Amino acid sequence: MRYHLVVIAPTAAEVVRFAGGWVFDRTSAGWEVTALVAECSNVRPLGILGATVLDLEQALTVLERDMHPNAVAVSSQTYLSDDRVRAGVHEYLDTRPVEVALWGEGLPTELDERIEPVSHRMSNAARVFKTCALAAAGFPGESAEQTEAFRTRELPPPSCRYDGDLVSAR
Repeated sequence: MRYHLVVIAPTAAEVVRFAGGWVFDRTSAGWEVTALVAECSNVRPLGILGATVLDLEQALTVLERDMHPNAVAVSSQTYLSDDRVRAGVHEYLDTRPVEVALWGEGLPTELDERIEPVSHRMSNAARVFKTCALAAAGFPGESAEQTEAFRTRELPPPSCRYDGDLVSAR
């Protein structure tokens, strides 16, 4: 059985820009990555990174019944605009042993005590693939930085993580 990461965002481009390196590194490590996006007109960039793409509206009902992810990553824009996603994040934070990561600006202060800043240092391959995915997403000439920033709950001890994991930004 493979580990499963579910990424939730408004568009494929948002996933690529803010979490594309992490998506690639997780798929390279053998994880199954599913991206749930609200707008599905250009999902090719996520395919470049190895993710399967599903329509957010259709997938939310399936997610509740059939998906049991080991990790969930959510755009702050989607967290703030979709009550179902927000409720799901809180359920995972409250009751499930699931890694929860959020990215973006404007997260409410109610989460400040529950999540901390972390970063993902991308592999060299992830940076190359993310740069290709950025071009396919309509950002030609934009290259991948070395790290991506997230916020997550307390991380497991270093002995329980692998190199592709998130690390504390503090």
